Amino acid sequence: MNMTQLKVYLSRINSWQKVLFGLPILVMVVMLLMDHSGDSVELGQAVYRPEMRQRLCKADQLSGDAGETYGEETENGIKYNVRTPANYDASVAHPLLLVFSPAGSNRAKTEKTTGFTFPATQAGLIVAYADHPELSPSTTVELGTIPSLMAKKWCIDEKQVYVTGHSDGGTSAMALAFMTGTRHIPRAIAPSAAGVAYDDLRDRRCPEPLPVMVMHSSKDRLFPGYGQQAVGWWAACNKCDPIPDKIANGCSSYSGCAGGVKTLYCEGDQIHSHWPERSKDIIEFFVSATQVSPRGAK
Repeated sequence: MNMTQLKVYLSRINSWQKVLFGLPILVMVVMLLMDHSGDSVELGQAVYRPEMRQRLCKADQLSGDAGETYGEETENGIKYNVRTPANYDASVAHPLLLVFSPAGSNRAKTEKTTGFTFPATQAGLIVAYADHPELSPSTTVELGTIPSLMAKKWCIDEKQVYVTGHSDGGTSAMALAFMTGTRHIPRAIAPSAAGVAYDDLRDRRCPEPLPVMVMHSSKDRLFPGYGQQAVGWWAACNKCDPIPDKIANGCSSYSGCAGGVKTLYCEGDQIHSHWPERSKDIIEFFVSATQVSPRGAK
């Protein structure tokens, strides 16, 4: 090997070293861009009502930032992003809106699709958008650890955790409310296009009365009729009158439910993958759940 060949050889080695050392940095940059993908985040100004100040935190012991936080994760690596009101008060215990992603999506896409951030933070909620893990009971349990993890950094009222999601995300949201080890976590749920039918529920023990808003499409070909089957089980668990009534927003509402909890069924007419255009209704449903005594309260 002559001097010219040696220089070419060393140059090639140097180039490969740059690639190998630069690859982790490139991956991190790509992940960061994906995490921040979509439109800019608009945060609402919360109105802190007197009743919200009944549960307080020691703000100086909490490290969570106001505004947008990216890349928080559970023990086994499920990532989630956090949004607080623009005027976040770290001494006030906030209700938490926990949003699960459908298969093929992630926390950034789910935030953009659902449009929850502004109306939820304006209503005084903190929002967490979680990535989609492989669907299983264990990952549902893992998703259920997010409220307690967040409460270590943000001022969260763990008795007011509201859970929603679409497709696999809806399945996890509903499962969190009926699985034995996690049923204490949600204060109310609003699952959309969930893959949970009556056969999946009939042998389950009912949780305590729980506000439930089931959303499903009449044109859902993946889980046809699952929404009506699921809400029937929840209505029975909530000890509601068996025949629902139509209400102003087009949903059906069961009356006479134990503890005054709302039990709603909202049927759409889009394909399975379509997120229902009911984000405002969902926020209003969750906010109304704060007017009902917490489960287990005397």
